[in-house]
Order: sequence, then structure tokens, then C-alpha cells
Amino acid sequence: MSVALDDLARRLPGLRLLAGAGDLEHYGRDWTRRWTPAPLAVALPATVEEVQGIVCWANEHGVAIVPSGGRTGLSGGAVAANGELVLSLERMNRVLGFDAADRTLTVQPGMPLEAVHAAARGHGLVYPVDFAARGSCSIGGNIATNAGGIRVIRYGNTREWIAGLKVVAGNGELLDLNRGLVKNSSGYDFRQLMIGSEGTLGIVVEATLKLTDPPPPAQTMLLALPDMDAVLAVFGLFRAKLALQAFEFFTDIALKHVLAHGAQRAIEGEYPYYVVTEFDVPDEAAQEAALAVFGEAMEQGRVLDGVIAQSEAQAAALWRLREGITESLAPHKPYKNDVSVRIGAVPAFLHAMQALLAREYPHIEVVWFGHIGDGNLHINVLKPAGMADADFIAQCEHVTKLLAATLKEHGGSISAEHGIGLVKRPYLDSTRSAAEIALMRGVRQVFDPNGILNPGKLFEAD
Repeated sequence: MSVALDDLARRLPGLRLLAGAGDLEHYGRDWTRRWTPAPLAVALPATVEEVQGIVCWANEHGVAIVPSGGRTGLSGGAVAANGELVLSLERMNRVLGFDAADRTLTVQPGMPLEAVHAAARGHGLVYPVDFAARGSCSIGGNIATNAGGIRVIRYGNTREWIAGLKVVAGNGELLDLNRGLVKNSSGYDFRQLMIGSEGTLGIVVEATLKLTDPPPPAQTMLLALPDMDAVLAVFGLFRAKLALQAFEFFTDIALKHVLAHGAQRAIEGEYPYYVVTEFDVPDEAAQEAALAVFGEAMEQGRVLDGVIAQSEAQAAALWRLREGITESLAPHKPYKNDVSVRIGAVPAFLHAMQALLAREYPHIEVVWFGHIGDGNLHINVLKPAGMADADFIAQCEHVTKLLAATLKEHGGSISAEHGIGLVKRPYLDSTRSAAEIALMRGVRQVFDPNGILNPGKLFEAD
């Protein structure tokens, strides 16, 4: 153990430190798998005071810190490949309090999203942000990337559900941001600044989450569609006539991989596009309206076939066709793009994107799916078996540069919900102006004057 680590262990005798090769590999990477993990060590604090002590120690010794949650990210935001100290928050995973009057739940950052859901249900309420990685991602990581997921169309992103944060800034100071207030016009809202900052401004050590009423009974429907224009048309029709909770699409190629991974086919025959949608059915009238809009879409030729879940088990099976895509693609080492445009710009962007991908990847399989209702698309490029990793990454980065330019033309973003991290850092200027990036660097300098927090993520380290 290095002299610096000896000093850390001496200062914080109760701190759990890991330095074994297996631990360094496990905690030093996220789902990107593109960088070789090489952290100095892994620290697992159990208290806010230990987090503060680690940050103060890091400043004195000039050691960079990579904050770590569930490491389910896809942008290299939790990668430690250059001798950084990984600060894992997985031991800080408890509910700290519930306020019935404010309908808030205060939790530690290492709590898995699925556990947050369960805690909220225990009080007859829901924390509505949700996505497939709910069992392994942490609420702290969700906050760091402003995670969205499958119900943004109804509830918005993580940002809308954070009432207050406690954050350890880059100088070790503990900040208590907003304190759960509903109204607070007393200057800058640093709580919102921390959300989506990818651990570059501070380390979330406590979060007060807003809760809401459970949604009314819902119904899940799987639709088969002939083309992308039909997906957009059906979304407009369903949104106008139903109270949508989710509207997710995927392609026939995505379905092929999920079925091969163990999911069950729900519609016979093969179709180019599919949609899983969920909507409120609080009464018989809403049920009849859903059947009517489905029939209307069939008559228009926008929907070619469909199935309505008749039980919770059937609904879960339909959702698996969408939520199982990422896991089913993992063995193929996909290069991932996570992009967004305004909903109104989706049709024009999709046509431009499809033409670009067809031209640039003529012999490479591309799987894409996404959240049409909020303009977010996930593009997965699968590495051919005989292609060298370096050649594959080089080609994908060339195409991503072109994709970033296309996004810029349509007013979009190179990162919708997975952050910038290391993967998308070269393309930040397609989404942010030079003036904005300069201001972002200035903000970072204020909160983390020595640049120890997640350096190299978002933009090149100073």
C-alpha cells in the first residue's frame, strides 16, 4: 500500500479500503468495458464524515477521485483507468427518513433504485423514475447523470424529483442544497447544478426525493408497425386519445436479439418496428377508448398487429421485449450512442439518421430503440466477430462525429440520459457552445478548485 493510502488508513481507521486485483477491476469500470481499470484503490465509506475525510486527503495528496455508484453507465463516467481512488458509495444505502406531510423520502446515495421504489410503496406512494437497470443502478448515480428511463413521457427525468441534496464539494465542504423546499427563490439553485454533473462538482451523500400518488390501473399493449413514420403517427394518435405512461419502440433486429436471449415471442410473424405502450385504464370507458384507438390505428394501416396484456405476468413479458434489449446485446460488445432531439424534430432527424447509419455501416449490424415520447434514441453498433477492437472503435468514432454534426443541425444532444463521460467528451461541442463549455469549466473550478473529482469526464482535465 502506498504512503498516501497509509495516511488515509491512519486518518480514517474505520474506512474500508480494497486493493486486490479483482476489486480494482470490478470497481474501476462501468458497462463500457473499453478502458482497462487501473485505480489506486477502492474506498467504501459508511458515513458523510468519511467522504469528507477522503476528499480532504485527496486534495492534500493530489489524488483524483472517481465517485462510484452501481456503475451501470454507458459513457465511461465511472471509469478509473489512471491511478484514481474509486470512492464507492455502495455501503451508504439506507433510508434516512420519510416525511408524510411533504411526501418526501430521504435516502443515502448507494441505495439501489429498486429499493427506493420498494420504500416508497411501503408508504403508499411511488418514486416514478424507472428503467431496466433498476436492480443494480444507484440513486446517487441516477442523480449524477439526470437519468430518465421509460416513464419520462409522464413523469420527466430525475431532475424533477429531487427536493434536496447534501453534497461534499471538491474542497471537502458539506453543502445542504434546497433542504426540501417547494419554493426557494433565494439565488442560484446549486441542487439543480449538481444533477447531471457526473460527479465533477461534488459527491452526493444524501438525497431527498419527491414522491407521488401511484398511477391509476394501467394496461400494456404491444404493437407491430410497418415503418418509422407509422411509429410517429401512432404515438401522436395514442397521445391525443389516451393518458400515456410510456411509449417505447424497438426494431425487428432488437427483437431478434431479445428472443435469442430467452424472451418469448408475443406476436406471430415478423414486422419492421414494434411499440410497447402503457396507458391509464381507471374505468371501463378508458378501456373502451383504448380498444377504439387501437382499431383506428389498424384501419389506418399504421398498426399491423397487436396484443393487449391480460395479466400482470403478460404485461411483464411484453415489457421484457423492450427492457431486455441492452442485456441481450452486451455479449456483442456494442458501441453505444444515446441521442435526443426535440419531439417535433424527431421525424426529420430520424430520416437523416437512418440514411447516415445505412451509408456508414453497410456491413455492420445496428440495433436501435428508444423513448419516442421524449425524443431519445439509443443506437447500438455491434462489433463483427472478426473485426479488431481498435478498428471497430475507430470506425464508430468516425460515424459518431458525423452523427454529432447531424444532431447539431437538428438542435439535438449527443447525450440524452447517460452523461458525457469519456465516450462522448470529444463531441460535447456539438451540443454546447464554446462559451457554455468555458462557463462549465469555470463552475468546476469553483466547486473543485484542485480538479480532483472525476477528472477527464465531461471535458479534458485542465
